[in-house]
Amino acid sequence: MTNTLQDTAEQPSLFERLRAAAGTDWADYTEHDFVTKLGDGSLPLPAFQDYLVQDYLFLLQFARANALAVYKSRGLADMQRASDALGTTLHETRLHIGMAERWGVSPAELEQTEEKQATVAYTRYVLDTAMTGDLLDLHTALAPCTIGYAEIGSALAPALAQEPEHPYREWIAAYAGDEYQTAAAASVASLDAHAEGLLTQRRLDALIEIFRTATTLETAFWQQSLEIR
Repeated sequence: MTNTLQDTAEQPSLFERLRAAAGTDWADYTEHDFVTKLGDGSLPLPAFQDYLVQDYLFLLQFARANALAVYKSRGLADMQRASDALGTTLHETRLHIGMAERWGVSPAELEQTEEKQATVAYTRYVLDTAMTGDLLDLHTALAPCTIGYAEIGSALAPALAQEPEHPYREWIAAYAGDEYQTAAAASVASLDAHAEGLLTQRRLDALIEIFRTATTLETAFWQQSLEIR
């Protein structure tokens, strides 16, 4: 009989275990220079505009990944969770279009710009994981983005009180806000729900590798916008 790593009230969530196992890779992502400069308002506008375009292109692929989660679901409850996640992503994408316009990026520019190398690498890794793995693999690959942005938003939120005219107030407020924080908490719970009864040590090790890879690809995603000329 296969032994599983059973959750108890004292044990952390699967996400917390994955984040701890990622070690410095997680800090490299959530405390990247792009994030730090975004938080203190010193991020150059062209870098932020470049990020907005690439993030829009990322969100389109992210929506496809969530659509695959609906397809791969075995029951109605999983379908509903995946459908909710897809709806949240599509809503975020629509908000992103308006946000980009307010920072000088037109919808036409969003549609006409090509994906950069780091965008392709990250999104195709997530989609490949979605195609070849199961729902737990897919949600693990999505977690650094979905849950990481909530952590980043919360960490940067105090800057808004310190600087009423913060140049990136809208972006920070969106990810620090209750709506996004609730969606991220649902993602944490979803990981645990999908892992129930399946989390052998071997499976956990494989999930850690997926999570770590997605996390490092997130870091590269920040970096590509910092390096624009």
